Amino acid sequence: MNDDVVTFGFVCVQNAGRSQMSAAFAERERRERGLDDRVEIVTGGTHPADEVHPEVVEAMRELDIDLADRVPREVSTAELDACDVVATMGCSTLTLADGVEGRDWALDDPHGQDLERVREIRDEIEGRVRGLFDEFFDEA
Repeated sequence: MNDDVVTFGFVCVQNAGRSQMSAAFAERERRERGLDDRVEIVTGGTHPADEVHPEVVEAMRELDIDLADRVPREVSTAELDACDVVATMGCSTLTLADGVEGRDWALDDPHGQDLERVREIRDEIEGRVRGLFDEFFDEA
């Protein structure tokens, strides 16, 4: 692990909602903070869905973040073991390697929820991702 690079992992079962939103917000934070060479982002699921949930795509589109072309993928143990922090979404029983910090964000699944509830989940994720970046890259 390179000390200059921080790797954040965002994992849920289907990789079709919460973890996709988390990764998209992390990509935006990385870009806006000028950390392209200092942050790596891993996302995946233990049992990926066929597509990102349509209600998630719609809620993210409201913030000009397009997830329509993203495809849920399976995450490997090796990928997770290379992370500094892995945030699970409240649906995972992952066993992480020593030295990998696990955080369970315990978020409701947006799948099948009405758009208003999906927005609430989205906004909570946005705040948690921003907080993670603040913790690791304090701009003081």
